[in-house]
Amino acid sequence: MLRKNTIALSHVPRCRGALPTMTLACVLACAHGGAQAQSRWTFGGFGTLAAVHSTERQANYTASPTSPGQAGLGKAWAFDVDSRIGAQVGVQFDKRWSAVVQVVHEKTVDNSFRPTLNWANVKFQVTPDLSIRAGRIALPLFLAADYRKASYALPWLRTPVELYGLMPISNSDGVDASYRWNAAGFKHETQVSIGGAAVQMNPEVRGDTKNLIGITHNATAGALTVRATVARSMLEVHGAEEFFDAFRAFGPPGQALADRYDIAKRNVRVFGAGFNYDPGNWFMMGEIARIDTRSLLGDQTAGYLSGGYRFDTFAPYATYARVDANMATEVDGLPTAGLPPQAAAMAGMLNTELNYRLRRIAAQDTVSVGMRWDFAPNYAFKMQVDRVRPRAGTEGTLVKVQPGYRPGRAFGVVSASVDFVF
Repeated sequence: MLRKNTIALSHVPRCRGALPTMTLACVLACAHGGAQAQSRWTFGGFGTLAAVHSTERQANYTASPTSPGQAGLGKAWAFDVDSRIGAQVGVQFDKRWSAVVQVVHEKTVDNSFRPTLNWANVKFQVTPDLSIRAGRIALPLFLAADYRKASYALPWLRTPVELYGLMPISNSDGVDASYRWNAAGFKHETQVSIGGAAVQMNPEVRGDTKNLIGITHNATAGALTVRATVARSMLEVHGAEEFFDAFRAFGPPGQALADRYDIAKRNVRVFGAGFNYDPGNWFMMGEIARIDTRSLLGDQTAGYLSGGYRFDTFAPYATYARVDANMATEVDGLPTAGLPPQAAAMAGMLNTELNYRLRRIAAQDTVSVGMRWDFAPNYAFKMQVDRVRPRAGTEGTLVKVQPGYRPGRAFGVVSASVDFVF
C-alpha cells in the first residue's frame, strides 16, 4: 500500500535552514515524517522554480554544461538555469531488501525540458553495517552529490558552479558497497563504486564512462563531517575524430598535438576532499577537487569555502569558489612556416579551433552572498547575488559565447528561487 505522512517540517527542527550534510532521503523523510513501520511504499518529491539574470549579454550563464541556461544572451530573466522537479518512489520489501526510483524533469543539453531517470536501484542490507546496491546509483564524488538536484536541501540557491560544474555525470550504472564502522571517536563509512555512465556532452557529442571505480570515505564526529574521494574511469568520446585526424596529417608535430589533446579514449582521474561543520546555529563547509581528463576536456582544480548563520527561519550565507586550469589555455599549435599556402591556411584554421576549445576550459572565481528564508513548512525562498570573473583569457563557465565577449571582465548574476519538497 502506498502511504504518505503529512507531518509538518517544523516538527523536525534539524531539517530547517541550511542542510549541507543531509541526504535526499533524509530531506524527504523530514517532509513526510518518513515511512511508518507498517508502510511498504513511500513517495516524495522536490522542485525548484528559479529566475536568473546575468549582466553578461555576450554569453549565457549556466549552472551545468549538460543543462545550459539562457540567462544573459538569451533572456534578461531566464527560468531554465535552476528550475526542475523530481519525484521519488521507494519500497521496503523486508528488513534487508529495498528499492528506489527517482525521476527528474529539467533542462537537458538539447535545450528542452524532459524527464530523466536519475536513480533506479535495489539495495540489500547484508548486515546492519554492510549494504550493497545495484542499478543506477548517485555518484558520491562531492558532499552534495546525493541531493544537489533537490535544492531545498542546499544552504545555497545552487551548488558552487566552479566545482560541481566539472562533473556533468551525477550517477552510474553498476554496483556499490558501503560499510560503516567506528574508530578514534569518529563514525566512518567507506563506499566502493563500480560502474559506468553515458553523458550527452553537447547535442552532437556523446561520451561514455567505462570501468569506473571510486572509493569514498566519510568520517563524522558530532557536528563535523569530512569526506575524501578517489575515482578513475575510461572516458570515450565520439564526434571529434576528424578534427584530430586533421592534425595527424601534418606529421610529427600534428601527431604530438593529437596525442596530447585527443578526447577519443582517455583515463579520467578525480581526487576530492571536503568538510562540513554544522553545530546548529551556523555552518561552515568547503571542498577541493582535481579532475584530470588528460585531454582537450581539461585538467582542472576547483574548490570553495562557504559559511552561514541561522536566525530562526532566515539563513544568510557567503561563498567563495574558484576553478583553475592546470594546463595552457592557449598554445602555438602547428608550425606554419615553410608550408605551402593551402596547407598553411589549413594549419591556421586548426590552430584557431584548438585554441577556441582550450579557452573553454574554465578558469574562474565567484563571490556569492545570499539569503534563505523558510517561509512555510517544506518551502524555502532564496536570493543570491554572484560576482563572476572568468580568468586567464578563458570563457569561464559561460556557454554560447559571442564574438563581442571580452575575457577577464567580471559580471553579475542575480537569482531568486522557491524550493520545495512534498
